[in-house]
Amino acid sequence: MSSPTLSNPRFPALFKEHPDAIAATICGLLVFLGWLTLHWGWIGLSLLILPAAYVIGGYESAREGLTTLFQEKELDVDLLMIVAALGAASLGLWRREYYLIVDGAVLILIFAISGALESYAMQRTERSIKSLMKLTSDTARVFLNGSEQLIPISALQIGAEVLVKPGELVPTDGLIIEGNSTLNEASITGESMPFEKTVGNEIFAGTINGNGALKLKVHQSPESSLIQRVIRLVEQAQTETPPSQQFIEGFERGYAKVIVLSGLLLAIVPPCLWHWNWETTIYRALVFLVVASPCALMAAIMPTLLSGIANGARNGILFKSGAHLETMGKIKAIAFDKTGTLTTGKPQVVEVMAVNQQSESKLLQIAAAIESLSEHPIGNAIVQAAQARHLEWTQAVNVQAHIGQGIVGEVDRQKAIVGKAAFVREQSDYFPDALIQLSQRWEEEGKTVVWVALEGRALGLIAVADTVRIGAAFALAKLKKLGIEKIVMLTGDNQRTAQTIAKEIGVDEVYAELLPEDKVNVIRQLRQKYQTVAMVGDGINDAPALAQASVGIAMGISGSDVALETADVVLMADSLEKLEIAIRLGRRSQTIVKQNIAFALSFIVLLLFANFTGNITMPLGVIGHEGSTVLVTLSGLRLLRN
Repeated sequence: MSSPTLSNPRFPALFKEHPDAIAATICGLLVFLGWLTLHWGWIGLSLLILPAAYVIGGYESAREGLTTLFQEKELDVDLLMIVAALGAASLGLWRREYYLIVDGAVLILIFAISGALESYAMQRTERSIKSLMKLTSDTARVFLNGSEQLIPISALQIGAEVLVKPGELVPTDGLIIEGNSTLNEASITGESMPFEKTVGNEIFAGTINGNGALKLKVHQSPESSLIQRVIRLVEQAQTETPPSQQFIEGFERGYAKVIVLSGLLLAIVPPCLWHWNWETTIYRALVFLVVASPCALMAAIMPTLLSGIANGARNGILFKSGAHLETMGKIKAIAFDKTGTLTTGKPQVVEVMAVNQQSESKLLQIAAAIESLSEHPIGNAIVQAAQARHLEWTQAVNVQAHIGQGIVGEVDRQKAIVGKAAFVREQSDYFPDALIQLSQRWEEEGKTVVWVALEGRALGLIAVADTVRIGAAFALAKLKKLGIEKIVMLTGDNQRTAQTIAKEIGVDEVYAELLPEDKVNVIRQLRQKYQTVAMVGDGINDAPALAQASVGIAMGISGSDVALETADVVLMADSLEKLEIAIRLGRRSQTIVKQNIAFALSFIVLLLFANFTGNITMPLGVIGHEGSTVLVTLSGLRLLRN
């Protein structure tokens, strides 16, 4: 009859997923059996079992330590632990005090358990990030030759039509060409509330369709989808080492050499100079190697930063590396691009004024009849405003656009003109002073004013403006409460418009009419004054400033590919409120790292003191050393909590 454990198909998979834990478990059983047989006086059997515990529990540490020694010519803590364990075993055989062999085996065991716990902690940290991989579909349902077919995502071509049924995972980024539904975009934006989507809206791979069927048109290659870019950036973030960790790793190499040299001196000098007992001195030197190793110090940083990255990803904030999470916690000043960042970047009708007996609805109907045949962004804004009011209009005929001036056509056999004041005035007899004054006032407020005339008589005005992003003022107020010393706005727009928006949302200082290189110069000046400066932007023209800033932050949905690639942090939901969370995560990570380092160093000093006063045994030293490492690792995982 076969073993139920070995015949279980899950056992090989379990071993592959958790090799450290299984090796530690087997090592623990062997150490217990070795101690038990030694306790019963079966020394020969014990001396067969305990070496097996050494090999199984210490193999991985010995391999890593020797690899570092021979390939990088450096000592590390893994090798120190193996040397200490083998030293205890050798001393036990020499003095025939076989319990010292058990002490060495316990050292190997606790080191193996610590490694397994750290591995589990790191897997837990990375799990929420790696879950992004599960949000990518392998196939897409497309229309080919009039029928539905499932094809691999890699075979999708630009222009292909994809069907997404209710409840399905969206397989690729695309534009809705038929249908409407609500989509859960939490995987991309971190927002739990579903969003209404209809024809013309873009939806993203990895989001979940609601109750409506959608037909999409693929407008970019699947490899360029937002979720794929996020996955690539996350993979990059996991491989990069932040400056603080680089410092600790460099410190560890020098520290390990000092510890080995000190251990040798402690083992040799006292017996030679002061005639101390050799066995006791060597034992104390071995305990010294254990308790002085900087394992806890090494675990003080990366688990914390990876936890912060995972927490950010859950909240729709993508940190490209731990270094950028660190820097976010040090920000003193933030520069914002205006268009597309502080504002929506899309013109919208904000004011309508009709004269005489004309209604605002009539004014919008005439303007929309003309502008519906235009592709100009301002014309689109007018049409959208009319549609939002559920207005209907007669299709205009004989429409002729005058570039940079306006547009002329016939509506219900009447000549209609929509455009700038000068253009409309040239072809109108009735031009009221009240409208002129109102137009000037709106222009002073930074709005673009569109005049509408019918049969030579001005009917009224429509003011169009790039509206402030919802929540922008609230987000900036929260940043000031956090202690951000300076908030500035950078824009290529005119000073008047920029000042109007800045006053509305609470910006401290405005730099207007800037070219991309001018933005870079402003960032340089801010860095000279405030040292750590963030830049938030979305466009290609923001990329140089994003690169120049201490931390470049891009808007994930509206941001250009260049901005997303250049930035260090991406706000996936285009939500400025997430900035506060990002900065709090950065600051919290710094606090936890400092706490961990202080705890690790304090524990090393405490264990060294206990060793030199002769009040600590090898197993107690191992428990104290490895216990502090596990505590520091678990402390770093606190950032996983919201």
